[in-house]
Amino acid sequence: QVQLVESGGGLVQPGGSLRLSCAASGSILRVYVMDWYRQAPGKQRELVAAITSGGITNVVDSVKGRFTISRDNAKNTVYLQMSSLKPEDTAVYYCNADIATMTSKTSSNYWGQGTQVTVSS
Repeated sequence: QVQLVESGGGLVQPGGSLRLSCAASGSILRVYVMDWYRQAPGKQRELVAAITSGGITNVVDSVKGRFTISRDNAKNTVYLQMSSLKPEDTAVYYCNADIATMTSKTSSNYWGQGTQVTVSS
């Protein structure tokens, strides 16, 4: 059994910053790509940023220069540092990861429960 648990969401004023964390736990053999997605009310879930186990990153154009993704492989944790936040960044942010377990040895895709980020004055 694998769990992804996000934390760090909340209410922030425009221009402010937040740091999201997502920790993977369970019978983990290896964590591959870790991603952050978000879903705003009435919109489809969209990819925000991704990072490989080797540290190669990719972020979507709408957050480039404002959001940074990083990870700590020893802790099986991925972070999303968000700066210069805008009201349009308001969404539920979800962690996603491809993880191989001690049992399966092959990777499966897992989702966290989501954490709300609200940018408002």
